[in-house]
Amino acid sequence: MSDVDTLKAEIKKLSAKAIQAKMDLHDLSEELPVNWELIMSVAQKAHDAFAELELKRANLKILETV
Repeated sequence: MSDVDTLKAEIKKLSAKAIQAKMDLHDLSEELPVNWELIMSVAQKAHDAFAELELKRANLKILETV
């Protein structure tokens, strides 16, 4: 498997992780004020998931242009 294919597989997994984090944040927001204490931790997980996804997408773009 090439580096590009490996990275695409990673991106697919990270995309699913990011979507789940987004849904967790959305679900939490709909339940407020219940579990308001979780806002920062759930938001941080979503932020981290999307940051990692964007980094991998940028890496893929670089690999594909080489």
